[in-house]
Amino acid sequence: MNNLKITIVKLETSLFSANTRTSFDRLNKLIADDFIEVGASGIRFDKQHVLERLPTETPPEIEAGDFELRVLAENCVQLLYRSVMKKSDGLFPIYSHRCSIWQCNKGQWQMTFHQGTKCDAFELTKKVKNKSH
Repeated sequence: MNNLKITIVKLETSLFSANTRTSFDRLNKLIADDFIEVGASGIRFDKQHVLERLPTETPPEIEAGDFELRVLAENCVQLLYRSVMKKSDGLFPIYSHRCSIWQCNKGQWQMTFHQGTKCDAFELTKKVKNKSH
């Protein structure tokens, strides 16, 4: 279970990096075709929207921690964690609770669902930090 958690956290946090966020090919590989995201705004996005939007954005700096992995079914896991995001405008950090569902398809883990919910500020423990630059 610990190796699976390390793998999923590594995949999740790779989506924070500029190298992944600006690469159509990397995003296409990591995001499942039936992907759904519910953004903090409450708006629902699909894979096509993510592939069009992320490569054109200035990647934010994201720091995450307090990862919890739950096995939902064979080849399907849920990753819960907290994050602090600083957008390029640098005005205010955005604190959120995040949840992703990853499914293994033909030996490749792909994100099928993601949701971030804004929350009050907190201090992260067991951090993973990826800078956008």
